[in-house]
Amino acid sequence: MKNLLTLVLVALAQLASAQISQVPFADPYVLLEDGVYYAYGTHADEGIEVYSSRNLKKWKYEGIALHKSNTTQTRWFWAPEVYHLGDKYYMYYSANERLYVATADSPLGPFRQQGGQMMQDVIGDKFSIDSHIFFDDDGSAWMFCVLIDDGLCIWQVQLDKDFVTPIPSTLKKCISVSADWENIWPRVNEGPNVVKHNGKYYLTYSANSYESQDYGVGYATADSLTGEWKKYAGNPILHRYKELVGVGHHTLFRDKRGKLRIAFHAHQSVERIHPRTMYIGTMEFTPQGVMQMTDKGFIRPKSNRPDIVQ
Repeated sequence: MKNLLTLVLVALAQLASAQISQVPFADPYVLLEDGVYYAYGTHADEGIEVYSSRNLKKWKYEGIALHKSNTTQTRWFWAPEVYHLGDKYYMYYSANERLYVATADSPLGPFRQQGGQMMQDVIGDKFSIDSHIFFDDDGSAWMFCVLIDDGLCIWQVQLDKDFVTPIPSTLKKCISVSADWENIWPRVNEGPNVVKHNGKYYLTYSANSYESQDYGVGYATADSLTGEWKKYAGNPILHRYKELVGVGHHTLFRDKRGKLRIAFHAHQSVERIHPRTMYIGTMEFTPQGVMQMTDKGFIRPKSNRPDIVQ
């Protein structure tokens, strides 16, 4: 009987382990380039890591894409995004609670910081994190980011033609904490991401502290990229998904079939926050224009380095 109980406990432990993503990224971002997916995220003290995949299910660890030795900063490398612009790859990221950009010739890096703190000429040397770049139909590039004003709020600013320099006159506040579900702990709207659907702009965001099991995702819409943004009454659209808690700080991207996907992080378990890990779901729009996550194609990523998740 004792042996049987031991086998059952081992089997349950293995099952639980199999359910946990093996890509240890918080704030994940996924780039599709030449048939290969590249994932970047918050994890390493040394900088920003990168994984690659051809099917979103199995991921290969590729090392450090941005090493802190190639930057002016030494800590808190968070929330990267990578874009192929011209003949370079641009990585937008937070370091030491300020925003920076680095470039490389390959999505694998090595990325090297270009210029100084991005928002220096706009807000001075103040807190700024979670940059997201949206390219509008006219080719203009807009950075959505998080600044402090009665809690963490989402702002936007247009970038100049170099994709690096913010234009101070375009700085505008988008949204801040305003709904009961967002105000659990503490006052946080962060992790912006923007997509356009049927002529309407959707600004998705995360609310509450990332440490809270009630961390979740909502969205606001606008007819113009510069607002006014109106939050969806049915928020949150992602919250305590399946057995996962602390779900949020996501990215939206199109897969090889053109499906709208969402990559987000969750707590390690209901008992442990760290290391947070990446999961991938599928998004859709209803005929009424409501954005929602479906249960179709939900992925718990595997990797060739599951040991670093522990």
